[in-house]
Amino acid sequence: MYKFEVYKGKSGDFRFRFRASNGEIMFSSEGYSAKASALNAIASIQKNAPGATVEDQTTATA
Repeated sequence: MYKFEVYKGKSGDFRFRFRASNGEIMFSSEGYSAKASALNAIASIQKNAPGATVEDQTTATA
């Protein structure tokens, strides 16, 4: 099961990571000074990005 994990970073800021069903960390966030801000970021991702596209910026354009 996919899940978001909220945790405190080494500097005391709030962060989150997203884990795949196999436990692998797929991505992690920047640091937030307030836990509510980290939770709001998670809620925003859940609401606004279900159909996000992929933009490959590694391909050369002529």
